[in-house]
Amino acid sequence: MGDSKYVMAIDQGTTSCRALIFNENCEVIEMAQKEFTQYFPSEGWVEHDANEIWDTQIEVIKTVLDKADLNPNDITTIGITNQRETTLVWNKDTGEPIGKAIVWQDRRTSDYCDSIRDEWKDTIKKKTGLIIDAYFSGSKIKWLLDNTPGAKEAASNGKLLFGTMETWLIWKLTGGESHVTDMSNASRTMIFNIVTQTWDEELMNLMKVPANMLPDVKENMDDFGITQSSVFGASIPINGAAGDQQSALFGQMCLEPGSAKNTYGTGCFLVTNTGSEIIESKNQMLSTIGWKIKGEITYALEGSVFVAGAIVQWLRDSLGLLDDAAESEAMATSVENNGGVYLVPALTGLGAPHWDQDARGTILGLTRGSTKNHIVRAALEGIAYQVADVIKAMEADLGFEMKELKVDGGATNNEFLMKFQAAISDTPVIVAANQESTALGAAMLAGLYAGVWSGFDDLKSKMAAGKVYAEDALKIDREKLLKGWNAAIKRSLSK
Repeated sequence: MGDSKYVMAIDQGTTSCRALIFNENCEVIEMAQKEFTQYFPSEGWVEHDANEIWDTQIEVIKTVLDKADLNPNDITTIGITNQRETTLVWNKDTGEPIGKAIVWQDRRTSDYCDSIRDEWKDTIKKKTGLIIDAYFSGSKIKWLLDNTPGAKEAASNGKLLFGTMETWLIWKLTGGESHVTDMSNASRTMIFNIVTQTWDEELMNLMKVPANMLPDVKENMDDFGITQSSVFGASIPINGAAGDQQSALFGQMCLEPGSAKNTYGTGCFLVTNTGSEIIESKNQMLSTIGWKIKGEITYALEGSVFVAGAIVQWLRDSLGLLDDAAESEAMATSVENNGGVYLVPALTGLGAPHWDQDARGTILGLTRGSTKNHIVRAALEGIAYQVADVIKAMEADLGFEMKELKVDGGATNNEFLMKFQAAISDTPVIVAANQESTALGAAMLAGLYAGVWSGFDDLKSKMAAGKVYAEDALKIDREKLLKGWNAAIKRSLSK
């Protein structure tokens, strides 16, 4: 294909594997995507089959090359982004997982997390920037070792390896040569010290995780290894890796302290660049590593909303209120307002700033005049209220108001939601011109390392302007609506 340079992004998500090819203008030239199986063996348990993920990922890599009419040698470098916190342990000799991967959504270790909270919450917050929660990887590793016959002995004998999904894929792609992770994914394990930027011995001892299981931690632009030519036909360097939310922050070019992005997917993840400073949150935000590039660390504050787009799927699949998620906008705008109806989407508990894993979804304010359109509107508004709560808490931690909110993800196509978000947050919302911010971030990291792009300014020059929704995009009574929402949240909390 001439002298053109192409970068492949591997995007290993919670429900699907994707592969995208970007050109030198940061444009997607082709994409392939395939879903894989979700396992729910017990209430609150969520698992993935790592071998199925590997097979699916290789299939979409081959598919995207065919669709783009490229051969593997046309790819200059590979960047990887992934669902974070999802935890896998495998045998390093056989390459076989000792069990299914425990997904970030899984709640099986909640009781253990509760049992150590009082004694360890301050230490863990100080060292890792995280709160103690089943969400993170550390307690999941402990569970796999505790509940798999022979695993503890195998681990102490150096036979087992731990990794999040990018670690697993890199290990497989390099034929077992590279057992590595990156700074952003390591910072989500609850056993990585974000101050010293090393695995933390005290926390490893707490979770009983042997050091020999843990991957080497690299910068986000680095030499992660080279793909074996037997895998898909060429030896290609892997030069970028980042967890999905940090990758989207980079892909949106939020390079200055104070710049923020929110990704609307199954959940919502609002992440703000805090520069070289770890801001210790007083409002239940997580401090985390954004990225490390050429020796310079960039920290971030993150607020996680567990259920966002998933609430519309629930209205569609479980209640049958609509046939297609895309109908939600027309239904919401068919009524003048929410009719006093509030929907708190706490189907899997509440994330930031509440962190109540036992909170439950609530619909309030129903009257004889309420229709399914009011409920659908309340669900969309519920997404935006949650994000507005996180913005308010984050601004309190930062000590200043956000000038703008950059957004990406599927739900940004819903104009009503974007207008309501800008209005209820009192903050301009800028929708990314390239919706593939997560994959783009991984591609940018890899391409920078490999010399496809010369630097940040080169990348910024490739970014197209996105659509802007001003704070007055929708006429609402903000104070009245927020009062109703706050009352609804109180009703959904477990205590």
